[in-house]
Amino acid sequence: MFGLLKPKSEIEKLEKKYEQLLGKSHKLSTVNRSKSDAAYAQAHEILETISKLKNT
Repeated sequence: MFGLLKPKSEIEKLEKKYEQLLGKSHKLSTVNRSKSDAAYAQAHEILETISKLKNT
């Protein structure tokens, strides 16, 4: 219950955005492959940022 009032950390925000981009990439994969690849590339960049933040 108290977790609802707690502000999200930068890592949590990036993880949520990463999951959204992967979902978007998956949906676009059947319609437009180039847009799907672009969304996947963005997701991969966010994943690298998350791993850097976790290592510091």
